[in-house]
Amino acid sequence: MTCEITREPIKIEDIYQKVVRREAGAVTTFVGTVRELTHGRKTLHLEYEAYESMALKKMEQIVEEIKEKWPVLEVAMVHRIGRLEITDIAIAIAVSSPHRPEAYEANRYALERVKEMVPIWKKEHWEDGEKWVGNQQGTKAYTTGKPEEGDFLE
Repeated sequence: MTCEITREPIKIEDIYQKVVRREAGAVTTFVGTVRELTHGRKTLHLEYEAYESMALKKMEQIVEEIKEKWPVLEVAMVHRIGRLEITDIAIAIAVSSPHRPEAYEANRYALERVKEMVPIWKKEHWEDGEKWVGNQQGTKAYTTGKPEEGDFLE
């Protein structure tokens, strides 16, 4: 199991190497990048922040859920925090499995669960403003600024 939060650029080959196995007939990867246009607004850059210790716990929980649901061999997830420019990789997920259907399903599940429950937020910087965004369950609702560690319902 490999889960990581980093400030360094994510290298796809590194995450692939963490999951590749001789018995794997499939390795799926998902790479989430910073896009330039969001709902018609031009993005200049993003800033990601995390409640790191809790984020890692939640990511490890997701890996355990995946291993209970599918016969996967390995799962690796890495999410970048800090300032990211357009086309930078924000998240990468890799799953190895003996067969491709399980690898695809598990990879998609991992991404959806990360977005749903891992305490990582982004601040979108546009040409005409900025806003913190985060919709994870288990946090108090907020409208301005990012939540603080004490805002979590653990």
